Amino acid sequence: MTTETAPETGVATDAPVHVGGADELDDLVAEHDVVVADFYADWCGPCRALEPMVERLAAETDAVVAKVDVDVHQRLATEYGVRGVPTLVVFAGGEQADRTVGVPAESTLRSLVEEYTV
Repeated sequence: MTTETAPETGVATDAPVHVGGADELDDLVAEHDVVVADFYADWCGPCRALEPMVERLAAETDAVVAKVDVDVHQRLATEYGVRGVPTLVVFAGGEQADRTVGVPAESTLRSLVEEYTV
Protein backbone atom coordinates (compact mmCIF):
# COMPACT_ATOMS: atom_id res chain seq x y z
CA MET A 1 0.00 0.00 0.00
CA THR A 2 1.30 3.44 -0.87
CA THR A 3 1.07 6.37 1.48
CA GLU A 4 -0.91 9.34 0.23
CA THR A 5 0.43 12.76 1.16
CA ALA A 6 -0.94 16.26 1.02
CA PRO A 7 1.02 18.01 -1.73
CA GLU A 8 1.24 21.36 0.07
CA THR A 9 2.44 20.02 3.41
CA GLY A 10 3.82 16.58 2.63
CA VAL A 11 1.72 15.22 5.52
CA ALA A 12 0.64 11.58 5.21
CA THR A 13 -3.15 11.45 4.92
CA ASP A 14 -3.84 7.72 5.13
CA ALA A 15 -3.13 7.71 8.88
CA PRO A 16 -4.34 10.09 11.57
CA VAL A 17 -2.37 13.35 11.65
CA HIS A 18 -1.48 14.74 15.07
CA VAL A 19 -1.88 18.51 14.83
CA GLY A 20 0.38 20.89 16.68
CA GLY A 21 -2.10 23.72 16.98
CA ALA A 22 -4.81 25.82 15.37
CA ASP A 23 -2.72 26.78 12.33
CA GLU A 24 -2.04 23.14 11.44
CA LEU A 25 -5.72 22.23 11.81
CA ASP A 26 -6.71 25.25 9.71
CA ASP A 27 -4.23 24.20 7.00
CA LEU A 28 -5.61 20.65 6.88
CA VAL A 29 -9.19 21.93 6.69
CA ALA A 30 -8.25 24.34 3.89
CA GLU A 31 -6.32 21.73 1.89
CA HIS A 32 -8.74 18.77 2.06
CA ASP A 33 -12.38 18.30 1.14
CA VAL A 34 -13.30 16.36 4.29
CA VAL A 35 -11.44 16.47 7.61
CA VAL A 36 -12.49 14.72 10.80
CA ALA A 37 -10.94 16.35 13.87
CA ASP A 38 -10.72 13.84 16.72
CA PHE A 39 -10.53 15.80 19.97
CA TYR A 40 -9.18 13.26 22.49
CA ALA A 41 -7.20 12.80 25.71
CA ASP A 42 -4.63 10.10 26.46
CA TRP A 43 -6.31 9.29 29.80
CA CYS A 44 -9.75 8.82 28.18
CA GLY A 45 -10.90 5.18 27.89
CA PRO A 46 -13.55 5.89 25.22
CA CYS A 47 -10.93 7.81 23.23
CA ARG A 48 -8.68 4.73 23.24
CA ALA A 49 -11.64 2.59 22.16
CA LEU A 50 -12.28 4.99 19.25
CA GLU A 51 -8.64 4.96 18.07
CA PRO A 52 -8.82 1.84 15.84
CA MET A 53 -11.95 3.24 14.15
CA VAL A 54 -10.36 6.58 13.31
CA GLU A 55 -7.25 4.80 12.05
CA ARG A 56 -9.40 2.71 9.68
CA LEU A 57 -11.34 5.81 8.67
CA ALA A 58 -8.11 7.56 7.71
CA ALA A 59 -6.80 4.53 5.82
CA GLU A 60 -10.00 3.53 4.02
CA THR A 61 -11.76 6.80 3.17
CA ASP A 62 -10.89 10.07 1.46
CA ALA A 63 -11.26 11.93 4.76
CA VAL A 64 -8.22 13.20 6.61
CA VAL A 65 -8.29 12.48 10.34
CA ALA A 66 -6.72 15.18 12.51
CA LYS A 67 -5.94 14.21 16.11
CA VAL A 68 -6.18 17.06 18.65
CA ASP A 69 -5.00 16.34 22.21
CA VAL A 70 -7.30 18.46 24.39
CA ASP A 71 -4.82 18.49 27.27
CA VAL A 72 -2.13 20.01 25.07
CA HIS A 73 -4.44 22.21 22.97
CA GLN A 74 -7.00 23.42 25.51
CA ARG A 75 -7.58 26.72 23.72
CA LEU A 76 -8.30 24.95 20.43
CA ALA A 77 -10.73 22.58 22.14
CA THR A 78 -12.49 25.56 23.73
CA GLU A 79 -12.63 27.35 20.37
CA TYR A 80 -14.55 24.39 18.93
CA GLY A 81 -16.82 24.03 21.95
CA VAL A 82 -15.43 20.67 23.02
CA ARG A 83 -16.85 19.88 26.46
CA GLY A 84 -16.36 16.12 26.50
CA VAL A 85 -14.04 13.64 24.86
CA PRO A 86 -14.00 12.08 22.45
CA THR A 87 -15.56 14.72 20.23
CA LEU A 88 -15.36 14.33 16.45
CA VAL A 89 -15.82 17.49 14.40
CA VAL A 90 -16.38 17.02 10.67
CA PHE A 91 -15.25 19.73 8.27
CA ALA A 92 -16.42 19.73 4.66
CA GLY A 93 -15.43 22.26 2.04
CA GLY A 94 -13.49 24.26 4.61
CA GLU A 95 -16.42 24.67 7.00
CA GLN A 96 -17.52 22.89 10.17
CA ALA A 97 -20.33 20.60 8.99
CA ASP A 98 -21.13 18.18 11.82
CA ARG A 99 -20.02 16.79 15.16
CA THR A 100 -20.51 13.80 17.40
CA VAL A 101 -19.61 13.28 21.04
CA GLY A 102 -18.74 9.86 22.42
CA VAL A 103 -17.96 6.67 20.55
CA PRO A 104 -20.32 6.17 17.62
CA ALA A 105 -20.78 2.85 15.85
CA GLU A 106 -18.20 2.53 13.11
CA SER A 107 -20.97 2.35 10.48
CA THR A 108 -22.40 5.62 11.80
CA LEU A 109 -19.00 7.28 11.62
CA ARG A 110 -18.43 6.07 8.06
CA SER A 111 -21.89 7.25 7.01
CA LEU A 112 -21.17 10.66 8.50
CA VAL A 113 -17.96 10.95 6.48
CA GLU A 114 -19.53 9.58 3.29
CA GLU A 115 -22.31 12.16 3.56
CA TYR A 116 -19.72 14.90 2.95
CA THR A 117 -17.36 13.05 0.60
CA VAL A 118 -17.90 13.95 -3.03
